[in-house]
Amino acid sequence: MNHRNGFNPLSRTTAHRRAMSRNMVTSLFRFERITTTSAKAKEVRRAAEKLITRSKVDSVHNRRIAAKYIQDEKILNKLFTELGPRMKERNGGYTRILKIGFRQGDAADMVILELVDYKLPAEEDKDAAKAKKAEPKAKAEKPAKKPAEKKEGAAKKAPAKSAAKPKAEKKAKAED
Repeated sequence: MNHRNGFNPLSRTTAHRRAMSRNMVTSLFRFERITTTSAKAKEVRRAAEKLITRSKVDSVHNRRIAAKYIQDEKILNKLFTELGPRMKERNGGYTRILKIGFRQGDAADMVILELVDYKLPAEEDKDAAKAKKAEPKAKAEKPAKKPAEKKEGAAKKAPAKSAAKPKAEKKAKAED
């Protein structure tokens, strides 16, 4: 018997299902968060987690296997340079499914499929603001070096001003 060994065909032909799955996995890696139906999310999660596991080891073999599934080179590169190293310490469970309710038209169970370490744009802005607050403290420690640079810059600018004066004098003489 072949219990619990299969997949959900999602009422689609093989070609349609394969194309839809590839597109959704590519979108998941591009945006790190997608909204879809529960059944589609569960099928896409299977493929996405296998690809993330492959991306932990950046080898030519793993890239070629992932390239069979992801056609966009930028997303494939992102998978191996950003997502794989981010998930290096995690032993699985790279995605989460959050239920958001039912679709109004057909009452399909809608979910958000996202990567576990996904940060909302508002959270990223807060992290950037914290980093900016830390930078002025570092700048306050460096003013001893900056006046020396300003003196050198002032010395460089002085000859330029003296060179500009003869031009102005020449123009005045030409007008007379």
